[in-house]
Amino acid sequence: MEKFYIYILFSEELDKYYVGSTNNISGRIERHLLSKKGFTSKAKDWELKYFEVFETRSDALSRERQIKKWKSRRMIEKLIGA
Repeated sequence: MEKFYIYILFSEELDKYYVGSTNNISGRIERHLLSKKGFTSKAKDWELKYFEVFETRSDALSRERQIKKWKSRRMIEKLIGA
C-alpha cells in the first residue's frame, strides 16, 4: 500500500524551513535540489529535518496545511526538536 509523507527541509544558506508533502520522499527531495524555479531553487543545500507518514494523501495534505498555517519558525523547531 502506498504511503504519503509530510516533510520539513532546512537550508542553512537561506536559514529557512520548507514544508511539503509527497508519496516519494527521496525523489521529491532530489527534485527540490535540482529545481531551477520556485522557492527551493533559491538554495542547493536543502536537508531533510523531519517527516511523518500517512495512510492517505488527504491526511498528509491536511497535516501539511496545519503546519503551514502556524507560520511560526519556533513551532516548527519545537516539532522537529531543533
